[in-house]
Amino acid sequence: MKRLLILTFLMLQIGVYAQKSCEYSSNFTDSIGSYKETVQKIVYEKNFAGTSSYIFFSLINANGTPLLNFQNIQKSKDFIKAFCFDKNSRVYLQLANGKIITMLISDEGSCGSMIRDEAQSSNIRISTGAFLFMKNTMEELEKSPITLIRIKYASETVDYIMKKELTSELNGEKSYPENFFIDHLKCLN
Repeated sequence: MKRLLILTFLMLQIGVYAQKSCEYSSNFTDSIGSYKETVQKIVYEKNFAGTSSYIFFSLINANGTPLLNFQNIQKSKDFIKAFCFDKNSRVYLQLANGKIITMLISDEGSCGSMIRDEAQSSNIRISTGAFLFMKNTMEELEKSPITLIRIKYASETVDYIMKKELTSELNGEKSYPENFFIDHLKCLN
C-alpha cells in the first residue's frame, strides 16, 4: 500500500511539472485596463529559391477580449507581393476532428509595411492582423489539433498546412504548430 501511494504521488508530480508554463511578451494593468500577450511562436515556415515566408502566432487578452495576433513575414531579393487585410478578412482553422473555426479581423486591416535590408540586398514585408475568437470556439481549439489554416486576405485566399513539429531554419527553435491552441489557450486566463 505504501508503494502504491508513493507511485501515485510521483505520477502526479510528473504531470504537474510536465505542463508548459505561460510566457508573456507583455503583461500589464493600468488605469485604462489590462493587456496580456503571449510570446510569439512560429507556426509556419517556407524557404524556397531565395524567398522565405514565416507565420507567427501569439494570443492576446485585452481587457477580457481574447485575440489571435497573426504575423506574416516575407523576405526576398525580388519584389514581394502585398497580402492585405481588410474588414472582410478571416482566419479559418480546420481541426483534426473535422470542425472548421472562423475568426474575424478586429480592425479595418492593413497591407503591412515594407522594409529594405541593405546588408543582404533583400526586401522584407511584415503583415499583422488581430483576429477575434467567435463564441464557443475556444473550447474546440483546446481539444483538437489544427491541420490547416486558411487566410482570407483582401484580394485572395491562401492555405497553410500545419506540421506536427517544426524546427525553424530561421532561429533553430522547435515548435508544435498543430498544438498551438491546445498548448497556449490556457494562458489567456
